[in-house]
Amino acid sequence: MATSQRTLPPLEFLRGFEAAARHLSFTRAAGELFLTQSAVSRQIQALEAFVGMPLFERRHKALALTPAGDAYYRTVTQTLDVLREATRRLKETRTGHVLTVTTTVSFAALWLVPRLSHFRKERPNVDVRITATHEVVDLEREGIDVAIRDCPLARVPPGAIFLVGEHLMPVCSPEYVREARRGKLPLAKPADLRHHLLLNLHDVSRRWPWLSWAAWFEARGIDELTPASTLTFDQYDQVLQAAVHGQGIALGRMTLAAQYIRDKRLVALFGTQQRLARGFHAVFARNAGERSEARRFVDWIRAEIARDSAMPPAAPGGASIARPRPAPRG
Repeated sequence: MATSQRTLPPLEFLRGFEAAARHLSFTRAAGELFLTQSAVSRQIQALEAFVGMPLFERRHKALALTPAGDAYYRTVTQTLDVLREATRRLKETRTGHVLTVTTTVSFAALWLVPRLSHFRKERPNVDVRITATHEVVDLEREGIDVAIRDCPLARVPPGAIFLVGEHLMPVCSPEYVREARRGKLPLAKPADLRHHLLLNLHDVSRRWPWLSWAAWFEARGIDELTPASTLTFDQYDQVLQAAVHGQGIALGRMTLAAQYIRDKRLVALFGTQQRLARGFHAVFARNAGERSEARRFVDWIRAEIARDSAMPPAAPGGASIARPRPAPRG
């Protein structure tokens, strides 16, 4: 045992090396590991002294792996992956099956969380952990089994499983429709939106340019109009909740709005959905796709989405709800 300890570098050196090699930056590695840049630099120097050769080439304002460093990086990455998987399996023997899922804030709040009890009834022995973020996540490093993300159909990640296409349609609450009637505000065609309060998403990061009223009007061939007033939020789930509570008219992402429409808490207006060249997909972490619980979870999502496709036939005031056509898979 003593000999083994002398021939292996400390684990923190390997973690620092893996992060620095992946980012090709001591500074970014330090940020990821919650260390100072100098601490990461000292770890790398100590590791290079331990193995007896340089692993990085320090260039002017740049960092590169040496050939030996590149080969070592591949081995260290595989080794850390094996350790993570072994640790996960060991923890499961104590806590039972654990399934960790990452998705966007809106999908988690509007679609996944309201339905999780259905999955729990089917798989009561599985602990589900949800992490909601709009950021790109390294699934293996973060210990995540499945990612649910929407993305353009032209840029689907390798191995991703198609779940459902994205469709947009203006939505509002039945009470809002009744209030519009009482106020004699027309709501029969898209141009009538000029008389109403529109609910906006403040897309400061430009992640969702397609989820703006301007883009929707352009797709319909309508000159952008000025509504009576607006109400703006920085999260899409807030936009849809405002519509549910009668605050105004929102652009409904039909996958996320389906339950509200079926429960008659929202109605869809004008009868025609805008079909987008994007959709929701499931991505498995490496080796997670081999786990039955991860596969069953994705199969359950697909079954729930299929159930959602049966929507009410019409909205108050004669505005019909169109059934979405299946989105292309490539």
